[in-house]
Amino acid sequence: MIMRSAVPTSFFKGDLYLTLILDGKEPAKKIIDELTLEVEHLKAKNILPTFCVIEVGEDPASKIYLRLKRKLAKKIGINEQTIKFPGDIRQDELIDKIKELNADPHVDAIMVQLPIPEHINTRLVLEAIDPTKDADGFTPYNQGRMWQGQVNIIPATVRSIMTILDYYQLNVEGKNALIIGRSIIVGKPVASQLLARNATVTIAHSHTRNLQELTLLNDIIISDVGRAHLITKNMVKPGSILIDVGMNRENGKLMGDIEYDDCLPIAEAITPVPGGVGPLTVANLMKQVIILTKLRHNYGN
Repeated sequence: MIMRSAVPTSFFKGDLYLTLILDGKEPAKKIIDELTLEVEHLKAKNILPTFCVIEVGEDPASKIYLRLKRKLAKKIGINEQTIKFPGDIRQDELIDKIKELNADPHVDAIMVQLPIPEHINTRLVLEAIDPTKDADGFTPYNQGRMWQGQVNIIPATVRSIMTILDYYQLNVEGKNALIIGRSIIVGKPVASQLLARNATVTIAHSHTRNLQELTLLNDIIISDVGRAHLITKNMVKPGSILIDVGMNRENGKLMGDIEYDDCLPIAEAITPVPGGVGPLTVANLMKQVIILTKLRHNYGN
């Protein structure tokens, strides 16, 4: 758990909050520095963390993310290997490769870059990954452990949300939290983590009616929809904690789901986009690679 020793808190000034901006760059740097030292210690014991990434097809957004992963892995000292397949690969071929990596004693962590082409069943591909090498935390086994409170591996974006809460010392106990989005990547797993911290959790989704009624009832809003302008200031209760996981481009500008400038004056705390959850996600993915490496080699346990 990353904690910051002293954090300025938000407070009222007239009818506006002096809002705490939840910048992810500082805690991401702290994670990277810690991981770099951990890798040095592992290498001193002849343990080289090895991370295999499977890329299928030519998704442009995936290529950007993969470049960031490769760059950070190299910086930290992780042996990152990208295995690239054409978009028309057969499902059985892809699963056979995953099984081969599962059996490889030199591979510590595996991930399949999503999305993958529609002719391949994503669920079956994720189920094929050995849970002890599941860098993303998407396998049914690791998702189930999250709900049981047995947490070693959780999706990197979810770990990043919890890192922000810890780093800025935002206590969720007893608070009402609304999660917008129900994916296994963010929505469902972050619900498990907030419940474990004694928040009262509601999940909204595409079939939810009267979203504004829900947002105004909640102290914390986490949005992972990918729809610009989804959350406006008239939907936010004064003093809310707003965590924006959405990524959208509008007129060449990157923005989240929450109207940042309008909501900033009335929130207790808010993540910017870019610069909030995003910088932490790749750092926390690398953290999970190290966790898996240490577990596989029984290092530090």
